[in-house]
Amino acid sequence: MMPVSRRELIHFVLGLAGIVAVTFIYRLGINTNAATIALSYLLVVLFVAAASRLWVGVATSITAMIAFNFFFLPPVGTFRIADPQNWVSLIAFLAVSLVASRLSAVARDQQREALNRRDELARLFDLSRDVLLTTDSEDAISVLARHIALRFRLGYVAICLPDGESFRRYESTASGPYGITTDDLRRTLSQANRTIEFDARRRMYSGHEVIGSRGHAVRLVPLRLGSRAIGLLATAGRTIEPGTLDTLAGVVAIAIERAHFLEERKQAELAQRSAELKSALLSSLAHDLRTPLTAIRVAASNLHASWLTDFQRVEQSDIVLAEVERLTRLFQNILEMTRIDAGAIAPERQWVHPLEIIEAAQGHVEYTLRDHSLEVRNGSDGAVVKLDPRLTSAALAHLLENAAQYSPPGSRITVDHHLTGDGLLIAVEDNGAGIAGAELPRLFERFYRGSQSSSNVSGTGMGLSITRGLLAAENGRVWAENRPEGGSRFSILIPAEVRQATSQD
Repeated sequence: MMPVSRRELIHFVLGLAGIVAVTFIYRLGINTNAATIALSYLLVVLFVAAASRLWVGVATSITAMIAFNFFFLPPVGTFRIADPQNWVSLIAFLAVSLVASRLSAVARDQQREALNRRDELARLFDLSRDVLLTTDSEDAISVLARHIALRFRLGYVAICLPDGESFRRYESTASGPYGITTDDLRRTLSQANRTIEFDARRRMYSGHEVIGSRGHAVRLVPLRLGSRAIGLLATAGRTIEPGTLDTLAGVVAIAIERAHFLEERKQAELAQRSAELKSALLSSLAHDLRTPLTAIRVAASNLHASWLTDFQRVEQSDIVLAEVERLTRLFQNILEMTRIDAGAIAPERQWVHPLEIIEAAQGHVEYTLRDHSLEVRNGSDGAVVKLDPRLTSAALAHLLENAAQYSPPGSRITVDHHLTGDGLLIAVEDNGAGIAGAELPRLFERFYRGSQSSSNVSGTGMGLSITRGLLAAENGRVWAENRPEGGSRFSILIPAEVRQATSQD
């Protein structure tokens, strides 16, 4: 039984006031017949019935009938009726007022139901849009449960999916867990998969269950894909029509299937990308190992020759040292890439001069820079910065190596460093051919090599990717651009504390 609202009481009081007003007006002595009085009372009843629930209209009808009988049907002032025709008039008045009240209540209920259905359709549409926006996230099903609770104003929503002998539950609740047992879920899911029947009147399929949990009624609805129930949707709180719940469960089932499909596609793409990366790495390693090993073998064999001059022996020794450094850099790149993938890089910050970082980076690629002149522009004004010098110098070394490889021998490489409000900024400029505009977005991808590198420069395409990974460990970043006068500029920015150097630094 629905409780009586304050608004309904106000409508009833206004109906009584209308009856009193009609009675008072016609009791003043206005010469009119009983039919006119009855229609006036009926008009009050219709207004009340159109604005409120059925019981208010019925109560107003009975009150109007009593007033009509007592004040206007002879003998006036009593509840007796002398003329049998007045019995017919009174009964007809009561019947008409009750039927009008009922019809008004039915029309109002149908209007309310139509509005509710329109509202539920709008909620389903909004949820379908939420599905498209959220099912590609890692916690898609949990997010979906929260969206259902939000869109349909439910106190509790749980998406329950079978997982062996138990169920994985993705819940959204405003009042704590409802404690649905696994036995309830298993029994309901088993019954849903046993038979499928459609109730045309309620627009729903079979399998709905209502269980009591901690003083609340929880409705369990099967999540069906075709004829198979893949899980259960549990809801509690606001009452929703079974047909709407069935449609909602269908949307949830499609969303779950879409989330699984997207996850499988993502895994397939990752597997394919991993295979491509492994293939590219093996090809690059095979090439980059073969070239220095061949050079070392030839140079080492030449050192045994008696016909070499001292100058030629020094040249062969330099070749061996350069190729050994090249191999060392290659294995160092592999090690650094592995550490980046494993998340095993932890910055150790300390106070250091920027020039020390540049000198350390230069030492890492000394042989690669031997055919170039290096110019360092000091813009730090004797200040020291607090960062990880090992990670920063390693990242800078890759940029120096890249600049040496992509600029002609004998050209100048410039390293400019200065302090900004965001930290230490170091820029490496070369006089090479620059970077093609189409290659800029992919320049720091792993194993990516530009059009020039494939024919002119050896390497695995890991250097710039490693630079980005090393700087990311310090919350730094790296970017590239072409210089207006020719060549390219690679810049790194590392957040760092800054202070003026002291005699102890």
